[in-house]
Amino acid sequence: MVQSMTTTDTRDVDATVNQIARLAEAGCEVVRLAVPDHEAAAALKSILPRVSIPVVADIHFNYLLALEAADNGVHALRVNPGNLAKKDYIRAVVQKAKERELPIRIGVNAGSLEPIVKEQHPHDICAALVESALLNIRLLEEEEFYNMKISVKSSDPMTMVEAYRRVAAAVPYPLHLGVTEAGTLKRGIIKSAVAMGILLAEGIGDTIRVSLTADSVEEVTAGHEILKALGLRMDSADLISCPSCGRAEVDLHGLANQVEALIAKVDLPVRVAVMGCFVNGPGEASHADIGIAGAIGNYYIFRGEEVVCRVPESEALEAFKAELESFLAENESMLKDRAKNAGRDAVLV
Repeated sequence: MVQSMTTTDTRDVDATVNQIARLAEAGCEVVRLAVPDHEAAAALKSILPRVSIPVVADIHFNYLLALEAADNGVHALRVNPGNLAKKDYIRAVVQKAKERELPIRIGVNAGSLEPIVKEQHPHDICAALVESALLNIRLLEEEEFYNMKISVKSSDPMTMVEAYRRVAAAVPYPLHLGVTEAGTLKRGIIKSAVAMGILLAEGIGDTIRVSLTADSVEEVTAGHEILKALGLRMDSADLISCPSCGRAEVDLHGLANQVEALIAKVDLPVRVAVMGCFVNGPGEASHADIGIAGAIGNYYIFRGEEVVCRVPESEALEAFKAELESFLAENESMLKDRAKNAGRDAVLV
C-alpha cells in the first residue's frame, strides 16, 4: 500500500479534502492527517464523509485528540505510546481503539526518541529505534492489544534498513516503511528507493511512504514506481527508454516525455519502450510490449521485435497512440492476469 500525508492545515476542511482527492487520483491508498488540536480533530467529522481512501490521524502527546479522532470516524491512529506520559492515557487510547476496531501505528522516529532510550544508546541510533519500538509494543501488548503496525524511521537510509530488519526479526506485526525527512524531490526519491528497495526485496514491509520536501503527489508517484520496479505492483503502464547517445537523430527526451504523458492514465501493466534510434531500438526493447523508435524523417512502431509500421515524424505520436489503444484492447485479459499475479499481498492497517 502506498501512503502519503497531507500538507494542508487539517482545520481547513475544503483544502484538506481537495488535497486528499488529488492524492487519491494519483494512486494514494492511505492518507495521514496531522491532528495537533481539538479544532483539527473536530474537522475530521466534515472531512471523512468527503474522501474515498482510509485516513490515519497523526497524534502526539495529547491522548484526548486520539479519542476524539477515533470518535469522529478515522480509520486508524498513529501514536507513539512513549510520549503519552501516563499508562492511564495509553489504556484510554487502546480501549477506544478496541471499541472502534481501529489499528494503531506505533510511529518511532529517530528525531523524537524517549530520553531514557537515548541515554541507553547514546551512540547507536539503530539500537535506540529498535528499543523504543519494542518498549512501545510491550505497552500495547500489556493491554492485550495486537492490532498494530510499526515504523522505525530514520533520515539515514542504512540505519533505517537495519532497524527494520531487527524489528521484523523480533515481532510479528506489519511494518510501515519510510526514510523520514528524506529531502527534496531527487535526493529523497533516491534515498527512499535504496532503503525501501532493499527491505521490500527481502520481504520486509507492508505499507510505504516516500517522504519528500515536494508536492505530496510526487510521494505517491515515487511509491508506485518503487513497487513496480520490484515487481510488487503492476497496476499501470511502465516506461522503458534509452538514455540517448551519439546515434540519436531525434529529440529523444521530448519524445519520451510525450509518451510518458500519453500512458499516464493507463491502468494496465503494459510495457512501453521509447528508443532513440532504429539500430538497436526494437532489439534492446524486446521485453517491452510495444514501442517507438526514431530516425531522421521516420519513426518505427513495434511490438516486441516486430516492426508494425514506419511513419513520418509528424504522424508518429498519433500513430503510436492508435497502435497502443489497439494493443490494449487486444490484450486486456493477458494484462489483467499479469497485474493479478504480481508481487505478494499487501497488508492495510
